[in-house]
Amino acid sequence: MMAYDGGNLMEDPMLDYSIMKPEGILVLKPRAPLSKEDFAGLSAAVDSYLSDHAKLHGVLIHSKAFPGWENFGGFAAHMHFVSGHHKKVERVAIVTDSPVAGIGESLAKHFTSAEVRHFPFADDVKALDWLETA
Repeated sequence: MMAYDGGNLMEDPMLDYSIMKPEGILVLKPRAPLSKEDFAGLSAAVDSYLSDHAKLHGVLIHSKAFPGWENFGGFAAHMHFVSGHHKKVERVAIVTDSPVAGIGESLAKHFTSAEVRHFPFADDVKALDWLETA
């Protein structure tokens, strides 16, 4: 899989991501259990964007099912990414049919000040519209 950060293509087999400019929306599409390397690449792209922008208006997580993490290192890297960026995100749209979404939405509210909302997988356009109104 390829990830695009607005100018650079990066090989990233488990997580596709892009930052919509000028909207300031990070789109994440996890494809397989996430690794710490996924978050290293993602963090670099987000930090680069945030060096020129005050915040991300939204994060859209779009996955038919929750892929989980490759191992504890992947989980720890995910938590580190969230803790390092959560204050710079206005809204998070979790777009999935996974039954874990309800739990994820509740947990996310404890780790971020962003407004978090769940949408069915097929409603990615509706979720994007919601993020764009942030």
